[in-house]
Amino acid sequence: MTNTRAIGDKQEEIAASYLQKLGYEILVKNYRDKQGEIDLIAKDGSYLVFIEVKYRSNLSKGDPAEAVDAKKQMRIRNGARGYLYHHHLSQEIPCRFDVVAITGQNIRLIQDAF
Repeated sequence: MTNTRAIGDKQEEIAASYLQKLGYEILVKNYRDKQGEIDLIAKDGSYLVFIEVKYRSNLSKGDPAEAVDAKKQMRIRNGARGYLYHHHLSQEIPCRFDVVAITGQNIRLIQDAF
């Protein structure tokens, strides 16, 4: 039986490394509070970016980005609100929600995904 948490952690590390090569500054990995959860939080220029990482070994179960449905987006938004509140950041700070979709060895960044 595969350990899905270990696979997820590895894919989040791969995504973080990929984003750093693109110039993102990773601030937090696996942010969780009672409001929601976020895989990665980073700075990209003036933007604070909340990033969801989705992985599929292949496309037989669909594109990984499709798994970021309305319910998941709401949890990420709620987590972002919690992060801003707990870190005393203004809700006026420019924020963005990105998705990193990983299929096998292919990595795709979707900026401003929702």
